[in-house]
Amino acid sequence: MKQIILRQAGLLSLLCLFSSSILRAQEEIIGRWDLNVSNGERSMPSWLEVKQSGNKALVGYYVSYAGSARPIAEVMWKDGLFSFSIPPQWIGTHYMHLTGTVNADRMEGNILDHMGNALSFTGERAPVLLREPPASWSKPRPLLDKNSLSGWIPVSENTVNQWFVKDGVLTSPASGVNLRTEETFEDFKLHIEFRYPEHSNSGVYLRGRYEVQVEDSFGKQPSSVYLGGVYGFLTPNENVAKKAGEWQSYDITLVGRRVTVVANGKTIIGNQIIPGITGGALDSNEAAPGPIYLQGDHGPIEYRNITISVPE
Repeated sequence: MKQIILRQAGLLSLLCLFSSSILRAQEEIIGRWDLNVSNGERSMPSWLEVKQSGNKALVGYYVSYAGSARPIAEVMWKDGLFSFSIPPQWIGTHYMHLTGTVNADRMEGNILDHMGNALSFTGERAPVLLREPPASWSKPRPLLDKNSLSGWIPVSENTVNQWFVKDGVLTSPASGVNLRTEETFEDFKLHIEFRYPEHSNSGVYLRGRYEVQVEDSFGKQPSSVYLGGVYGFLTPNENVAKKAGEWQSYDITLVGRRVTVVANGKTIIGNQIIPGITGGALDSNEAAPGPIYLQGDHGPIEYRNITISVPE
């Protein structure tokens, strides 16, 4: 009887050690990752978060190079290799399959995307970016000239720049190229006013990576993909969208990862953490300063009274 008990105790110890080693191996992948997806000579930003669910399985969220953050039902982990699959979001008939390995704070692997394209990727752990707000801010200064695009450049050189400025109003009359500031910023307070026709859509990207949605959303329930939401991540506490054709405003404060969004005079997102980049980001280098970037490829949009304050 004593030998049986000893054997059972030994077996239990082995199982505990085996389980512990699996958990330690899983911990290598747990966290947030800034990814770069390679499509030939083109590099496209992407993002991944992996975490443990209640039953110790791995789950997560994935942001592709286009689209919103989407849940991962299960991240498989075996012999140092992880993998997961998610369905197509808008176009394509294929599930997206991603496989990779982790070495300390580095990640690499391969993707079979929703169109059946074979891509490779590399990644590194996302920076924490949690810091105290500054003691004081500079006086707001304008980012927009009255009648010129001085200080602004198109995101793509392969598309005609449809944007123009007249009497202090920055206008994109139809879908075309996106626009960004030449200057880059780290932490800031941004004031920006906008107006759109019915069913139009735009976005204000903070540091060129985090989109605050601008969309005809009057009368809808709050959502991260409607006006005021940080696309796919943060949902406003109420929908304060005005009717299409009216001027509206954002006052946005970004310090590290923490964002506060005041829309039309109401605080709809208060000092919340943005987990990672949103679809359409210029890059995934979250530790670096970035521009103010305006979406111009989803319909007509107007902006005016764009000012910024930075820490003193």
